[in-house]
Amino acid sequence: MKAQVIKKFGDPSVFEIAEVPKPEVIPGHVVIQVKATSVNPVDTKVRSGLVAAVAPEFPAVLHGDVAGVVTEVGEGVTVFKAGDEVYGCAGGFKGTGGALAEYMLADVRLLAPKPKNVTMAQAAAIPLVTITAWESLYNRANVQNGQTVLVHGATGGVGHVAIQLAKLAGAKVFTTASSTEKLIIGNQLGADVAINYREQSVTEYVKEHTDGKGFDIVFDTVGGENLDRSFQAAAINGTVLAIAARSTHDLSPLHAKGLSLHITFMLLKVLDKDQRRDHGKILREVTNLVEEGKLHILVDEKTYTFDQVSDAHTLLESNKAIGKVVLINEW
Repeated sequence: MKAQVIKKFGDPSVFEIAEVPKPEVIPGHVVIQVKATSVNPVDTKVRSGLVAAVAPEFPAVLHGDVAGVVTEVGEGVTVFKAGDEVYGCAGGFKGTGGALAEYMLADVRLLAPKPKNVTMAQAAAIPLVTITAWESLYNRANVQNGQTVLVHGATGGVGHVAIQLAKLAGAKVFTTASSTEKLIIGNQLGADVAINYREQSVTEYVKEHTDGKGFDIVFDTVGGENLDRSFQAAAINGTVLAIAARSTHDLSPLHAKGLSLHITFMLLKVLDKDQRRDHGKILREVTNLVEEGKLHILVDEKTYTFDQVSDAHTLLESNKAIGKVVLINEW
């Protein structure tokens, strides 16, 4: 079968088209004819070698997010049959094949029925970011009705989903962004208040919107210095959620405020076979929310084909994308 592979770590130009063996079905798995995938920051980090420890062996087929049609069903599989439309974050990391190919082998515990009211491209944008936001807000922070939640990155992959999930839980949601366009989108997604972080300091918006008390939950989707700003924005005994914490920080603000810090690295449950069922369970609930019109996925206006994967990675790394960057398989 045809696939986009990398034979070494590097910039987006390292992708090349190659013929690789089509995966054979095994017990507990299905083979998916891949219709679409999306790019996540972790995919670019795997490609570049930043997280080499979780990379597949070379020649490596990357990308976890997939939407497609089941073509073969392994022994013991009863939840899906050939012809079913499915989606999930099902590979692209150590010990698994990725979605940048004509076919992908996937553990059924990582999959769910594709929402009927979205396209394959839209479905492929959902899994990783939504599971990450879900595990962070619902499983780790246990967000409650009436709490104040600050989400950094209104139009980012995880950020735009987190706004909606926090709102569904009954929280009062605040979000940050860098432009008027992104602030408007944040409000459209359900944020009660959208804050331009280039025009207001943390001290200023904490004072304006919380009387200086801080937010009950702060969700940092950015990392780096923004994690320190998140500590600053959190209320006493508050919770900080982070998904990009490969950095060094002064933890004394956590001690001073009695903060809880939770790190979510969702692909650990892809790598750990004993925990995979958690992701499929979440996605089945997500499918219902999408079909009920309660959860919407923001997709960048520029859509790519698998032949253009280098361009898709370049766009995501430019930080100019609004929402998820998706790729359609036209092979």
